[in-house]
Amino acid sequence: MLEKINDILKNDGVIAYVTDTVWGLGCLPSSEKAVKRIYDIKHRDGKKPLILMSDEFYNLFDYLKQPIEKEAQRLIKKHFPGALTLVLEKSEKTPDYITSFLPTVGVRIPNNKTFADICKSIDGRVLATTSANLSGEAPALSYEEAVKYVGDKVDLVIPDFGCEAGGRASTVAGFKDGKTVIFRQGEVLV
Repeated sequence: MLEKINDILKNDGVIAYVTDTVWGLGCLPSSEKAVKRIYDIKHRDGKKPLILMSDEFYNLFDYLKQPIEKEAQRLIKKHFPGALTLVLEKSEKTPDYITSFLPTVGVRIPNNKTFADICKSIDGRVLATTSANLSGEAPALSYEEAVKYVGDKVDLVIPDFGCEAGGRASTVAGFKDGKTVIFRQGEVLV
C-alpha cells in the first residue's frame, strides 16, 4: 500500500487520509497539477491557501524562511506533533500556487501514526493539504465519510488502520510583532 501511495503522488495524484483532527486531502507540494485538482475537488476559492504537513518538523524546514521566530519555536516544541497549525514566513521553495501568493504558509505535524507512516513512505515526506470535504461543508471524520465526500474524486482513500480522527479542527496561529495571533481557535490552546 505504501509504495502505491508514493506512485500515485509522483504522478500528480491526490489522496485522502486520516490525521489527528479531521480527514485530509493531499498531494506533493511540487505538483501544481495536483494542487489544482484539490481546489477543483473541494470547489475551493483560489484565495484560500493550502498548508504543508509532515511527520517531522525538520522536513518542513526548507519551506520556511529562516530563522524561525522565537515564539514560533516555543510553540513548535510545546505542541508539535499536535492539533496546531502555525502560519510562518515561507521560503522560495514554497510555491505560490500553494499559498495563494501570500508571503506565509501554514505548517502542521499531526499526532497520528497512520499519517506519519504515509509521510515516511513518500518522496520528501511533505504533503500540501486541506480538509477532506467540499468548501463550506463539514470535514470528513471517518474513513466512510471520506469515501462518501471525496472517494470518487481522489486517486486513493487510505484506511485509518485504527488511528481515528479526533473530530475537532486544529488551532491556527500566526505572529505579529513577536506576539501570537489566533486565526482559528481549535483543539489546542496557546
